[in-house]
Amino acid sequence: MLVLSRHRDESIIIGDDVVVTIVDIRGDKVRLGIQAPPGVPVHRQEVYEAIKRENEKAGQLQPADTQGVAPVEKPMTY
Repeated sequence: MLVLSRHRDESIIIGDDVVVTIVDIRGDKVRLGIQAPPGVPVHRQEVYEAIKRENEKAGQLQPADTQGVAPVEKPMTY
């Protein structure tokens, strides 16, 4: 793990297109601003782990597990 020291309003760059900026520091909390392209998902770790768990559960569903569940209709696009 790379450990960096930054002050408020200073940034780090990840790759060519992700910028992490220190927005505010209050006591033991640091607020970060993250600029990333629309195709790069950015999540807090606990949210990412919850999404991963849900995806794993959904991947283990058997056809009988969804019996009686109405199919999701795709929205119409124009």
